[in-house]
Amino acid sequence: MRGWRLIALTLACAISATAVAAKQPAPNAANATPAPPREKALLGFQNDLINVLAPSGDPERLLAAALLARPLPNPSKLNSFHSLIERAARVDGAGPAVSWARLADCDPNAHACPNSDAVAQLVQQAPDNAAVWLVKLSLDTNNLKNDDARQDLAKAASAKLYDDYSGVALKDLANAATLLPPPSATLDPNSNAGANGVQVLIAFGSAAGMPQPALRDTASFCEGKAPKDDSIKSDCLKLGQLLEWGSSPLARSLGLHLRQVLNADPAQQQDAQNARRNLIWQVQNFAAVSFRAQNDKAQAQHLLALARSGGTQMSLVLAALHDAGVATDAPTDWQPSK
Repeated sequence: MRGWRLIALTLACAISATAVAAKQPAPNAANATPAPPREKALLGFQNDLINVLAPSGDPERLLAAALLARPLPNPSKLNSFHSLIERAARVDGAGPAVSWARLADCDPNAHACPNSDAVAQLVQQAPDNAAVWLVKLSLDTNNLKNDDARQDLAKAASAKLYDDYSGVALKDLANAATLLPPPSATLDPNSNAGANGVQVLIAFGSAAGMPQPALRDTASFCEGKAPKDDSIKSDCLKLGQLLEWGSSPLARSLGLHLRQVLNADPAQQQDAQNARRNLIWQVQNFAAVSFRAQNDKAQAQHLLALARSGGTQMSLVLAALHDAGVATDAPTDWQPSK
């Protein structure tokens, strides 16, 4: 699964390496080093945005507020991730994106993740979304409920789409990040991106707070059981076709991986391998475009506009590459960096 891990690492660098709280000291750390002035100002600005969003009765604004609050050290009780995402879930019109974010509202130290109530809610709200069933498959696999996991796989394979709602979250966050002008203390004096650079940092960094299904568990389930059970193999290949058109590069990567390792046709195996190579090229170049936005006002504005237009994480990657003049197919002599 090396190529799969490479995509995960590169994508994380592209959308979350500059997250506001990435270098924050641990909450309540007695000997924590004080935050540098700009970092402190960014935290203050992020809190200001939460204060503007929190009184809203709109689930999208509350989802954005919750994701902004998730990485912050020592948030107030009323403006914590838990409080805000619970409020969002109770608002009329709250959709599956809110329930998806609630998956992360849990205590990993108590082995209570993902949030079981959110899983049950998603099963009711989005039964045609394969991502929901892959969350449940991971949960059932880890709880040694193999029969239930088999049913989860069948339902995922029969689903209509795969969506991890990262595009929804990024749209809400891009809208939220532009509600207030960033204070001068938040601006990077060495960057030409100005306020737009801060807004990209806030929106894309906070979007990394949306949970992801444990796709490795799906890969392990299929690779371990498909060779011994033709019905499982059929469902895994069917799921793989769906994932190839999924909402995220990670989902597409898993879909291509399943085709490469489970399809008996050498031509299909080679085609999947070539497509995964192109996918890594796309993600690495999107990382470069994202990093360029940190010092380029026009690029930062464009990324924010793409985020606000909606769509999925995968569609944003492809649109950003197209608009930057980057081919989506890798050169024939290109190989992924190690």
